[in-house]
Amino acid sequence: MPRVYALTSLLVLSATALAAPAVLPLKLPSGRALTAELMVRPEDRQMGLMFRPSLPADRALLFVFDGLDFHGIWMKNCRFPIDIVWLDEQQRVVHVAAAAPPCAKEPCAVYQPLQRALYVVELNAGQARREKIGLGTRLEFTLPR
Repeated sequence: MPRVYALTSLLVLSATALAAPAVLPLKLPSGRALTAELMVRPEDRQMGLMFRPSLPADRALLFVFDGLDFHGIWMKNCRFPIDIVWLDEQQRVVHVAAAAPPCAKEPCAVYQPLQRALYVVELNAGQARREKIGLGTRLEFTLPR
């Protein structure tokens, strides 16, 4: 009987881990809108882009934190460079780390904003510049209730 329980537990955990995050539209300063995957749960925020082969050009990740802080982002097990954008509570850009490279060896670099942030957006490298994302610009989104 313990083997059946272990297998059932593994299947339940696997199904939970594979559950797709909610998505929402993310409007950029350029006027373009991306589909943003919502990273709210700690386990989703921790996983981020780990092990993904790429990020489609029309997608982004939106990390939602519990409060304003200097939220650090690392590139462990990420396979491609990204732009990391930190936003304050008004969804205004407070910091951008452009083309953050994947972590080649540990310890991995931790990227942090110069100001406290409530949200972090991850985009493909170079996309922040192309979409006119800079300090003080606003990215627009509405979180589900």
